[in-house]
Amino acid sequence: MVVYAGQGDARRSMALLWRAEAQAEKRTGPGPKPGLSVDAIVDAAIAVADAEGMAALSMRRVGERLGRSGMALYTYVPSKSELVDLMYDRALAELPAEHDLRGGWRTAVTAWAEQTRACYLRHPWVLQVSQARPVLGPNEFAVIETLVRILRETGLEAGILRGVVALLADFVRGAARTVAESRQAPAETGVPDEEWWHARAALLEEVAPGFAGRYPSVTWLETQAVTPRRDESVGHLEGIAGPAFTTGLAVLLDGIEATMARAAHGDPARSRS
Repeated sequence: MVVYAGQGDARRSMALLWRAEAQAEKRTGPGPKPGLSVDAIVDAAIAVADAEGMAALSMRRVGERLGRSGMALYTYVPSKSELVDLMYDRALAELPAEHDLRGGWRTAVTAWAEQTRACYLRHPWVLQVSQARPVLGPNEFAVIETLVRILRETGLEAGILRGVVALLADFVRGAARTVAESRQAPAETGVPDEEWWHARAALLEEVAPGFAGRYPSVTWLETQAVTPRRDESVGHLEGIAGPAFTTGLAVLLDGIEATMARAAHGDPARSRS
């Protein structure tokens, strides 16, 4: 299920994201105290999506959580489309805006990546909101602002940094999606991970005799790889995903350092290739 941001009224959605209406109310003076608030509705919607998934989200369901009718919410949020934008941006508010750079940019980027991945896994529905059309909310911008501020410590030029930012953002999001889907698979399919893998591994030996000879590189990789620690609380893929994330991130950061070295030696053309 892919959800595209910005499907509601553009002016109202942007005003809600940036709380322009709330600022206007402060300037014009206090009025009657509302029975609800945009923040309360967004918090309730996030709680619904966290517990039941994006497919369960509706104005009616959020209203029930607040002890109100779904219709009562429309005074504050025009529709579910604007609500999804607000939920997405609010979830990202959990991420720190500052990172200590005394340990260097690499340590700070690692912290940013780990914290962002953890945020996605706390709110896996966030991964269903497409990046093709960003929400353009203050917290979404803050996440990128934080990463760019850290990466400016590398001294790389803006054109290269733009690609680095996109690469890191896509890597973290993709790694989180793999874990989130692994967690959801047993409930969605009714088949536990171990049962699924056991059945198919046995069948693979039956239907693909000579597998190792046909795919020697894959076989080598699987036999040489370190077996993840058995943890009954996580699935097969999740057990592998943690070390893979750490290793992949380290390789990406090594690549950034190599790019810095090339740029320092006056080879900007190659650093862009």
